[in-house]
Amino acid sequence: MTAMAGAGRARVDSHQHILLDGGWQAAGCAPGTREDPADLEGLDWLDARVPGTAAGALADAGRWRPGEPLDLDAQDWWFRTTFTADPAEPAERLVLCLDGLATVSQVYLNRQPLTCSHSMFVASEHDVGGLLQASNELSIRFQALRPLLAQRRRPRARWRTKLVDGNLRFFRTMLLGRAPGFAPGPAAVGPWRAIRLERRRHAVVEELGLRPLLRGSTGVLSAEVTLTELDSSVQSIELHLDGPSGSHVVSMALAREADRTQASAEMVIPEVEPWWPHTHGEPALHRVWLQATAGGSEATRVDLGTIGFRSLTAGPPGLEQDVLQDGLSLHVNGQAVFARGAVWTPADFVSLSPSSAVLREALEQMRDAGMNVVRVVGTAAYEAEHFYELCDELGLLVWQDFMFANLDYPIGDPDLREQIEAEVSQLLQRVGGRASLAVLCGNSEIEQQVAMLGLDPTLGRGELFGELLPAAIERHRIDAVYVPSAPSGGELPFRPDRGVAHYFGVGGYRRSLEDARQAEVRFAAECLAFANVGEEEGLSDLPDHAAGAPVHHPGWKLGVPRDAGAGWDFDDVRDHYLKLLYGLDPGELRRADPARYLELSRAVTGEAMAHVVGDWRRARSPCAGAIVLWWRDLAPGAGWGLVDHRGVPKGAYHHLRRAMAPVAVWLTDEGLGGIVAHLANDRADPLRVRLRISLYRHLEQLVDEGSEILEIGPREGVIRNVESVLGRFVDASWAYRFGPPGHDVVVASLEQAPTAAGAEEGGADLLSQAMAYPLGRPVTPVPVDQLGLECSCQATSEGLVVTVASRRLAHGVHLHAPGWRSDDNYFSVEPGHSRSVRLRARDGVLPADSVAVTALNLEGHIRVAAGKPQ
Repeated sequence: MTAMAGAGRARVDSHQHILLDGGWQAAGCAPGTREDPADLEGLDWLDARVPGTAAGALADAGRWRPGEPLDLDAQDWWFRTTFTADPAEPAERLVLCLDGLATVSQVYLNRQPLTCSHSMFVASEHDVGGLLQASNELSIRFQALRPLLAQRRRPRARWRTKLVDGNLRFFRTMLLGRAPGFAPGPAAVGPWRAIRLERRRHAVVEELGLRPLLRGSTGVLSAEVTLTELDSSVQSIELHLDGPSGSHVVSMALAREADRTQASAEMVIPEVEPWWPHTHGEPALHRVWLQATAGGSEATRVDLGTIGFRSLTAGPPGLEQDVLQDGLSLHVNGQAVFARGAVWTPADFVSLSPSSAVLREALEQMRDAGMNVVRVVGTAAYEAEHFYELCDELGLLVWQDFMFANLDYPIGDPDLREQIEAEVSQLLQRVGGRASLAVLCGNSEIEQQVAMLGLDPTLGRGELFGELLPAAIERHRIDAVYVPSAPSGGELPFRPDRGVAHYFGVGGYRRSLEDARQAEVRFAAECLAFANVGEEEGLSDLPDHAAGAPVHHPGWKLGVPRDAGAGWDFDDVRDHYLKLLYGLDPGELRRADPARYLELSRAVTGEAMAHVVGDWRRARSPCAGAIVLWWRDLAPGAGWGLVDHRGVPKGAYHHLRRAMAPVAVWLTDEGLGGIVAHLANDRADPLRVRLRISLYRHLEQLVDEGSEILEIGPREGVIRNVESVLGRFVDASWAYRFGPPGHDVVVASLEQAPTAAGAEEGGADLLSQAMAYPLGRPVTPVPVDQLGLECSCQATSEGLVVTVASRRLAHGVHLHAPGWRSDDNYFSVEPGHSRSVRLRARDGVLPADSVAVTALNLEGHIRVAAGKPQ
């Protein structure tokens, strides 16, 4: 096998890229029964997409639905196609590129062995100029893992995990799809990345190093490239940069050895436009390319993609923190950034090959939710080049795990070590120099796994995570923070008040909401796992769906995560918080009124998450980041996802969107200290706002109100006690209890401040709003006339605008609009006020002709006609 050189972002304009994505077929067979491509007749062949997987072929053929049990590791799978090719021209190289094969595979070209692979994470390329014919057959056998996992292997593991089959430590493959408790299937089997035939001319980029740095206001770009020349010698190479900081060009110094040319240069850009995470500024990008001139041929352009100039430290510049003790506090361009986001799950978990449009939509959803970090976790797979390009463009920081989790990887095995070294080198070549790359993490939960078994936590560090990976990062000059393991730090790696934590106190361990503050979390690389209930139409995709009572049906439970071997699942976790926050018996509610149970379940997890994120985001909090587990469901049902398996946001998404917004207000109950309003302006420009505090009795009667004009500086925050804004003591949190409560709702509204000539009342633009309930959340349903809820819908050129007004407080307003995507949902409407929400039609989905509006404290619903967009 020839490992790909890894210059992933380089695109030579004289090369022809032929994607071998047509005419593929796939078929399964018993392990070892068909070991030669000449012996494949009689198999049950299915049309297959490549890049893609066996699961994708089965789903496309209607043989299997996501969520149903499927053991792809129990069979061999064959993929085959035919293609034509012209012979190589003089000074031209024909290369077959295999970007990713999952997992143990043998490749045959024209029925002759070409290569074999034992890692889904290593790409390879093969010179096939002497092997191709006018018509060619490409066949790939993917060997069943189940028999291979059953073999006894050495060395024995020093610890065991319940997460997955322990022998997976010998195979470089994805654990998602093979984890019984939370991701039982489908396993990754097949050519999950592209297969390409490249006709290479003039020159080949073998190695590439782009390292943009920000030094004060000056951008410095160092570039190193190694070219193999295919026809004539390179005479000169220019490095070009173009973008918001203007156009720049420098000549590169050349060093030649045989047919290889090494070029290097450093470009200095004064007053460069820096790259920021989108919450804190503009993610400014500059396009970079090379212009190579060789004797006797036209100049060759090599597109190197885009770069951004930024500085990044693990703590305040010059006072960088010890990540394993003090925690992680990302500072970008010298500015502290509260990192918030989600653990990434594949946008297409079945085929592992999402379209560019699907990938963009998912990452734009994260950006629109106020998230500024995405974690590619060690149980999953490395993402495609386009993923990192989009993160650069959209201003999303990337926490990148190496693909190791929970297992005792035998790094002393020479074959496995070679695979890992190739995998690491290729990844670092691809992500090195990316503005979005913020953290490289050795693994997920290995040190925690060891420590929780009562063993010495240092066993989980070892050579792989303590030496090999850090040395590779240094060798590739990667500008990112290295974290050996998540969680890690402190005497025990799972203590949240040191280092980097996986915090599930609120969530899996069913602690009170106050535990999030008591735990003194420094940085939560994973947190807040809940079985989030999605919209009704998504639940209809459940296998063997039991109409009317899905939570009682085994098909429902297939989509609910659980810890392997535990007697509880994350439905039970959600029920705990439903009782804690709403004071209702979830078991009785589930039996007596399952529709109401689901309605409350859709809201409660988001309320709990938003509370924790707000508490961590406080200026006085020791926490510098929160990454929620996880982004998207792998299958239909109430999974950990903030969006469902179709990519449709759940209630939790909308609650977090408000809590994570760059400009936001939120409230915390400080007991005898009253209720405190926290205001954040992460934007690069100052903000002039009005903070309005309103108190209501009986969810309707305004009993007190005050406001204050505030200037919030760029990337700053303000803390105001609501009683300071009101100008008097009102026992806002009802902590002193000298008498009956004077109010049951506290509303904090962050509004655009009126102009000097404007009126102080009315017409203000609402930027953010938060509410506190000293007597508990109002979830007792009342008739619509008692609540005073009114709705209207207006069609526009972009979709719909739904306006919801209410005489009394409407808590947890839910717009149920299949086929539409709303900018906000699961919000509350202040008494006597209204809220307007934009809805846009989802691509490829017929939108409903009406919108049903309900609230947690409303009996029934109101339905308004949607109309047609103008």
